[in-house]
Amino acid sequence: MLASPLIKRCLLSLSLKPLPPPRSRHRLLSSMSIPVTASVKKPSLRGVVFDMDGTLTVPVIDFAAMYRAVLGDDAYASLGSGGVDILHHIETWGPLEQQKAYETIALFERQGLDRLQIMPGAVELCHYLDSRSIRRGLITRNVKVAVDFFHQRFGMEFHPALSREFRPYKPDPAPLLHICEAWDVPSHEVLMIGDSLKDDVVCGKRAGAFTCLLDESGRYGPIDSLTDDTRPNFKVCSLSEVISLLDAHFDLVSDVQKTD
Repeated sequence: MLASPLIKRCLLSLSLKPLPPPRSRHRLLSSMSIPVTASVKKPSLRGVVFDMDGTLTVPVIDFAAMYRAVLGDDAYASLGSGGVDILHHIETWGPLEQQKAYETIALFERQGLDRLQIMPGAVELCHYLDSRSIRRGLITRNVKVAVDFFHQRFGMEFHPALSREFRPYKPDPAPLLHICEAWDVPSHEVLMIGDSLKDDVVCGKRAGAFTCLLDESGRYGPIDSLTDDTRPNFKVCSLSEVISLLDAHFDLVSDVQKTD
């Protein structure tokens, strides 16, 4: 029996359907991520921008205690530490209240410096990026003093390194776009790595960059349940996974900074 034209068209469409890409140990989570297959060119990557606290350094600041000290017990009970952006929140206060709040935050941050530790895998990842001449930048909501202390203690520097003094700060895309402009690199050739969905991932996505969530403890749970604006392209449990992630999913383009 000869197949009908409709059946022929169905069989033809099935025969042309591409095979699914091979599974990777790194999850591609966004439509902007390009599956790595032999027939698809990897996206170019020229720079990586890191968050500092909780990404390049081990988390040491007690943010819940800091929020309670700044907001007060009653406001903290109603807002919590995750339901409010504290830096934006205190900008709505009067000058004297703002000054007191910033002093309290600075106290917690200074106490954190005394216990500052480099995140496992950070040194190796930075050495790898340097060996491939891939630019390294940093964006943090911490103060410049903390960034300078980090550079001095661990002997590694990031350029540019934008602290809280740069306005507007994360999750606004402005700091990441500023770094891209300084590098003369388009944002879609940059990867933003951080441990916060609402700050790091949102900043990266709004800027048009690739995003990678560092989730050491698995506190965020299933990524597929997240909304589009907080869903990263990649998720890793440690910085040591990022090297193989870069090799598997990107064409690393050497882009040595020009000198005068």
